[in-house]
Amino acid sequence: MVKQNVPEFNLWLFLQSIEWRDPWLIGLVTFHIVITLMAILTRNHGNFQVVLFLMLLLLVYFSENINEVASTHWRTFSRQQYFDNKGLFISLVFSVPILLNCMIMVSGWLYQSSQLMTQLKQAQLRQRQRRQPSCDNVTDTDHRPKSD
Repeated sequence: MVKQNVPEFNLWLFLQSIEWRDPWLIGLVTFHIVITLMAILTRNHGNFQVVLFLMLLLLVYFSENINEVASTHWRTFSRQQYFDNKGLFISLVFSVPILLNCMIMVSGWLYQSSQLMTQLKQAQLRQRQRRQPSCDNVTDTDHRPKSD
């Protein structure tokens, strides 16, 4: 078997090679922090979260197009060319944090759903207890003979 010379990918070295003091990268990190705070702080506002969720998924969906535009115009906003044709940079720095925020929102929705189902079942059990007469008040008022 022939061993190919495929360079190993090292995520840590890749992240260290990024010039994080670039103003647009500071803006991108700020964007991710704001989106994370919005996802957490609006957990009780379902309609807003659905809109936010869909907008974030659209950003991820169009990240390939964003990567293409950024690769042609990188000199206008960046000091280095980060945008390769495979989209590794935009996937790691743009799409992954957005998808993590989406996972946070879905986790919150699942937690709220489980809490709601628990409350519903408790209310059903309380209602069933109220409908059932207590054992002390039960009298057999039906004296009809049973038909065989």
